[in-house]
Amino acid sequence: MQITILGNASGGPFHGRHYSAQLLQLESQVYMIDCGEGTQMQIFKHRAKADACRQLFISHLHGDHIFGLLGMLTNWGHKKRTELLQLFSPPGLKEFVETSLRVCGVNLSYTLEFHEVDPTVAAIVFEDSKLTVSTIPLQHRCPSTGWLFREKIRPRNIRPEKIETYQIPYTSISAIKEGHDLVLANGTIIPNAELTLDPPPPKSYAYCSDTAFSEAVIEAVRGVDLLYHEATFTTEHSKEAEISKHSTAAQAAKVASQAAVGRLIMGHISGRYSSTDLHLAEARILFAKTDIAEEGHTFIV
Repeated sequence: MQITILGNASGGPFHGRHYSAQLLQLESQVYMIDCGEGTQMQIFKHRAKADACRQLFISHLHGDHIFGLLGMLTNWGHKKRTELLQLFSPPGLKEFVETSLRVCGVNLSYTLEFHEVDPTVAAIVFEDSKLTVSTIPLQHRCPSTGWLFREKIRPRNIRPEKIETYQIPYTSISAIKEGHDLVLANGTIIPNAELTLDPPPPKSYAYCSDTAFSEAVIEAVRGVDLLYHEATFTTEHSKEAEISKHSTAAQAAKVASQAAVGRLIMGHISGRYSSTDLHLAEARILFAKTDIAEEGHTFIV
């Protein structure tokens, strides 16, 4: 699992930053998270593989998280895309997209499938062969949800030397990877534990933006390998964070620490800050394994 950061700004595209957008890749499958203005330019700049995206997850309907969407959808139409695109979001995205496309006279070459989620409850809203995606209720000025991506347990790894030792036929390998024992022609049973190795532990990633500090978020992201948490402000501007229902870097670190996550990356940085040094300094006091979600960087989970 890897996460590519396309944008980490809030409020405006200041100091070279761009609006919120990320790509999550798991093997050959690609998922997009938020799509702020300028997302396409960032995809081209960083040579990201966005065209393979089949699912797009929108946290909320503020412009800095969705104003890049119409251009993205239209461009995919220009490329004669045919694959279905599923869009998950709080209520309102379907109306926004369909009205905008209609007013602009855009007829897409592919189908959009909208899934409106309840941002007040935690629930699995998407599942495929690789992972599950769940909602994380957030505390913001409009209905907002975070996204929790959990990789499914992979099949067991078969020991190559055992294939030769027991002359295992190709048709039996899938069953062995799923945990079944091997029965030889003479009836001898070879335990699966002798034939296979444990798969790597499944990985997890949580995306939490935009939100005020929330005890509920701590429970929702407990133990994840990588947490992205907004850190719009530093402690100096904690009052502004409270009023606007955003978080400070210290609050993001508090969530990471109390949830015992593996690593924290922070983004959604206010345009008032030309540097993120103070964000990092404040956060690392509480949670050492903290970094800024720098644009163009890919984090390996």
